[in-house]
Amino acid sequence: MIETVGDILRNNAYKFPDELAYSYHGKLVTYAQMLERGDRLASALWKRGIRRQDRISILSQNTIEFMECYAACELAGFIAATLNWRLAPPELAYILFDSSPRVLIFEAQYAETIEKIREQLEFVELFICFGGPVPSWAEDYETFVSTGDKDGAPTRPLPDEIMHLIYTSGTTGRPKGVMRTHRAEIAIAILMATELGLIVSDRLQLMMPIFHVGARFLQLGMHIRGGTVILHHAFDPVEIIDTIERERVTMTHMAPTMIQSVLNVPGVEERDLTSLHTICYSAAPMPVPLLKRGLKLLGPVFLQLYGMTEGGGTTLHKRQHKPDGTPEEVKLLGSIGQAAPNVDIRIVDDEGVELPVGQPGEILTRTATHMAGYWNNSPATISALKDGWYYTGDVGYIDENGFLYLVDRKKDMIVSGGENIYSREVEEAIVTHPAVVDVAVIGVKDDYWGETVRAICVLKEDEPVTEAELIDHTKTQIASYKKPKSIVFVDDLPKLPSGKINKVALRKDYGAACEKAD
Repeated sequence: MIETVGDILRNNAYKFPDELAYSYHGKLVTYAQMLERGDRLASALWKRGIRRQDRISILSQNTIEFMECYAACELAGFIAATLNWRLAPPELAYILFDSSPRVLIFEAQYAETIEKIREQLEFVELFICFGGPVPSWAEDYETFVSTGDKDGAPTRPLPDEIMHLIYTSGTTGRPKGVMRTHRAEIAIAILMATELGLIVSDRLQLMMPIFHVGARFLQLGMHIRGGTVILHHAFDPVEIIDTIERERVTMTHMAPTMIQSVLNVPGVEERDLTSLHTICYSAAPMPVPLLKRGLKLLGPVFLQLYGMTEGGGTTLHKRQHKPDGTPEEVKLLGSIGQAAPNVDIRIVDDEGVELPVGQPGEILTRTATHMAGYWNNSPATISALKDGWYYTGDVGYIDENGFLYLVDRKKDMIVSGGENIYSREVEEAIVTHPAVVDVAVIGVKDDYWGETVRAICVLKEDEPVTEAELIDHTKTQIASYKKPKSIVFVDDLPKLPSGKINKVALRKDYGAACEKAD
């Protein structure tokens, strides 16, 4: 019986020992090999004093070593505390301090980043490096793994213990650690396998970052069915097409911006992509012109998922993507689909009263895939989880057929290239510049990125700063992808009677895509 995530790997290694778990840039890893590597790493960690529910932080792009770290945590009951490699050192330091891992395993390319904050990480007992030169203060990954036994660690997790600790930004500007249990991850794996129609012979291509729940959820869904994951270190559109053709990929997962890049590759029309039966997209709507191009080239392969780190939600299935259909069918493209099996959805007002069909309100979900809560943040947990329902903070409405439509994203959230960016954290980064008096950040629609970040700034008198200088400063405080793409300088920001900045007015005045920064 599969009760924990580690049981998935054990089950596959027993049933399909010689079948491929991963294909990674020419490296082939069977289920039996992945189980042995995961067990050896878990054993090595146990020998160094790491115990069940201790945190193991991982800083890496998509690699086999990353998946081995996941495997060790799955098998022995350690908590995998992932890190976004795109974050700036201060952001990483905050997350590490909050999660307080005993072990930090990292790809060598991030050694310099860790070195900048290492003195703050007194709680980290083991620094383990792979994929390049190992700094003097870290241990070599392969040498470390070799100290473990093939029988693994002497413990196994319980279903309601934490498997993942994954940080997601909040409207306060501080990331929140989402606690996801083994039970919830089994539920999400089953949901993914069901909604995507995965079978044992499928070959799933993943290039989205595996520290995110999107790629991780799909990987679990594929492996609960015993299929193969084709893993990419990063996204390269030409390599994606080459791999689909060479590896006979049956399913892939991309943000709409990635799909556009793939369709723009010269000669894509001449490539043999007939093995592909599903392209799963999420994080942003699919522009109709892009959808039509994709359908013309690839056929009815597109499927949209809506969810978040806190839990799964809805699906817009392949048969529901009809840009040339009836007006009713075309309207569905503006929805985010219908509730997946075993997912309940309600729309409520500010008092928690359920609203009728067609009336916007906050989206609530109830499902076994929900998080257990937020790490070290009881107030946020109490606010988000009530009576078995998760309060998403998203605003939407349901039509008479159960299709869910988003009216607005979470407060002040910008979705750019599939990444969630909260305006508050960008504002806090910008305001650290000595010339800035006040700032507000909004999202601006963009044909390629979906949205880009725009800052509206008030500067001190006689302390001029250019747009480029302020953008460069922002990059020293937060990840580069969060920086503003444009800045507007104004004398004052509009305020509501409460004293809060009126972002509705700012979006009206400065939210046009063609608006240029002064």
